[in-house]
Amino acid sequence: MSERFSLKDHLFNAESLGDLASEYAAGLQDFDAEGFLAQVLPGLEGRELLERLDWIADCIETRLPPDFPAMANALEAAMPPELDPSRTDDDFGRFIHSVPGILAVRHGLEHHRERALDLLEAATKRFSMELYIRPFLNRWPEETLSRLEQWCTSSNYHVRRLVSEGTRPRLPWAKSITLDPMVPLRFLDALHADPTRYVTRSVANHLNDISKLDPERVLGMLTAWREAGRQEHAELAWMTRHALRTLIKAGHPGAMAHLGYDADAPVRLDAITVTPDPVAIGGRATVEIVLSAPERTPVLVDYLLWFHKPDRAETSKVFKLKQAEVTPDRPLRVSKTHVFRENATTFTLHPGPHRVSAQVNGKILGEVAFTLAESGRGRT
Repeated sequence: MSERFSLKDHLFNAESLGDLASEYAAGLQDFDAEGFLAQVLPGLEGRELLERLDWIADCIETRLPPDFPAMANALEAAMPPELDPSRTDDDFGRFIHSVPGILAVRHGLEHHRERALDLLEAATKRFSMELYIRPFLNRWPEETLSRLEQWCTSSNYHVRRLVSEGTRPRLPWAKSITLDPMVPLRFLDALHADPTRYVTRSVANHLNDISKLDPERVLGMLTAWREAGRQEHAELAWMTRHALRTLIKAGHPGAMAHLGYDADAPVRLDAITVTPDPVAIGGRATVEIVLSAPERTPVLVDYLLWFHKPDRAETSKVFKLKQAEVTPDRPLRVSKTHVFRENATTFTLHPGPHRVSAQVNGKILGEVAFTLAESGRGRT
């Protein structure tokens, strides 16, 4: 069996930290690159990903001036070139460049707020400072919001993205913020027409977070943006689908209607099958759904997999299937191969009775039962 991929070892190792040491040595005349590596590398063992970031910052900090303004100057001097400004997406940067954000929070939060925010603005052009702007929002909400408002019009799209991403109410890996989650929505109004997908994806993810708190607010904003016409039609359509994905999976009628799908459309489920049955954990099966309708009808077809647990409880997960139209002249037949992964990181599969439900335009139309067998025992 192959070794399990380790993100922390992929991100932090002799090669990546050697790159970091070279950058600091190039930017700072007295930086002891060899001493840094001799200290930092042995300390990686036993630390998780975010703990490793803190450890790397510890080892850098001892080699910088203790006074924060001078420390910030040194951190900026050691920064690599800005991320490629000609790109518009998938340019997150390298985790090793988190150090300025960590030290900005440690030493700039209380007594050097403005200098620390300047440092975050420079650093986010190399690696997103989304985790490190949040302590400033908690400690200095009005002052930090004022700075974010300025950043909305930055010429650098990484700075603009930080405004949206850093204020998300449910940002992965991040500490919570005490700010009213509706307050930063004015920034999304300014950023939704951004020309870069990196920013608009963040705006859509932010709205998806808000949809779990106030669905109607999100639908109202998307309607207003569509009417304003500031964003290209295709990009706004993509943003809308991405922003409403949680509501769509939940079958929210308003979200369905916003995308042009009628939850009460006269669609009939003619068949739903799982083949083979039983299927082994680690194997794969084909889920097929057949629909018909008396008139041309747009449909958003999903399937819900109901997972069996040893205590007889169930939990479900929605899987996307197809966007299509049902026409009266012939049934719509859609299918997908589902892999029942044995080593999934987010859930554990258990042998026993399971169900698959057909969800059309947010409404469950029917289901079929099947058996999930122990690994190697069912047909695949």
